[in-house]
Amino acid sequence: MTALERRYRMLLIAYPRTYRAAHGDELIDVLLASARPTQSVPAVREALGLVLGGVRSRIAHLATGSAWVDGVHLGVTAVSAANLAALLPYAGVLPWWTLLSALAMFAVLRGRPRTAFALTALTGAKAVAVAGGWALFDLTLIPVAPTFMTGDFLFQRGGPFTVALGYAIVLLGLLALVWRGGPARVRSWWWWPVVPAIAWAGPAWMPDGAPYALSLSRMAVEVAVLGLAVMAAWLARDPRWALASGIYLLVALGELGSHADALTRQYVAYWGVLVLLTLAAAIVPYRPRRHCLD
Repeated sequence: MTALERRYRMLLIAYPRTYRAAHGDELIDVLLASARPTQSVPAVREALGLVLGGVRSRIAHLATGSAWVDGVHLGVTAVSAANLAALLPYAGVLPWWTLLSALAMFAVLRGRPRTAFALTALTGAKAVAVAGGWALFDLTLIPVAPTFMTGDFLFQRGGPFTVALGYAIVLLGLLALVWRGGPARVRSWWWWPVVPAIAWAGPAWMPDGAPYALSLSRMAVEVAVLGLAVMAAWLARDPRWALASGIYLLVALGELGSHADALTRQYVAYWGVLVLLTLAAAIVPYRPRRHCLD
C-alpha cells in the first residue's frame, strides 16, 4: 500500500462501515487512477470532498427507520449522559451508584431498553433520595462535598423535582421504546467523552457569588451537539433530531426553572440559544425544495 492510498483510506473512515465495505475499494481505485504519478498527499479539495461526502453518507444512514422511535432513543441517550455526568464527579463517595448509572447508559447505547429501564429506575430512586435528603437502599452522608471536577455539592443546583424530571424523562422514553418492541439502534461510542465534558464545572460563565453558575464546558458541549442536530436535520430533511433536541431541552428548562427567582441576562441568553437551536432543528427539515427550470 502506497502512502497516498493509506491516506485516502484514512479519509474514508468518514463513511459508514457498510459503505466502505461495498464501495471503498472501487472509490480508492478511482482516486488513485486520477492522481499524479508522484503525488503522495491527497489534494485539499479531494480531502474536503471525501470528508463531507462521508458526513452526508453517515447522516443518510442514520435517517432510516422510524423517525419518532429513533428520535426518542436519541433524546433518551442525551439525557442519560447528563444524568451520569451529574454523578461522575462524586464517584468516590457513590462508586456503586455511579457505576450503575454508567451501566444504564451503556444499556441505552446498546439499544437495550428493558435493561436500561431497570438500571435507570434504581439509580434514579437513589439520586432523588439523595437530592431530597432521604435514606434509601444504603446510608449516604449528605451533603456530598465538592471534588476536583466541580465546586458544587451534589445536586446543589437542583432539588428533588429537578433530579426526578431528568430520570422520569428517560424512563418514559424507555417505556415508549419497550412498547414499540424490538431493540433500538446501537449508538456511537462518542457519547462517552461527552459525559466528563458535561460533568466538569470548567470556567463558569457567571460573576463570582452567582447562586447558579453556568459551566462553559457544558455550554460548549450542548451548543455543539444541538448544532450537529440542526446540520443533520438540514441535510437529511428528517425530524428525528428535532425530537431528540426537544427531549433534552425539557431537562435544561427544568433546571433553569428551579432557579427562576435568580435568573439574569446570562441565563436568559443560554436558554435562548438552546431554544433557537431546537427550533431550527424542527424547522429546517421542512424547508422548501429548489426546483430547476429547463
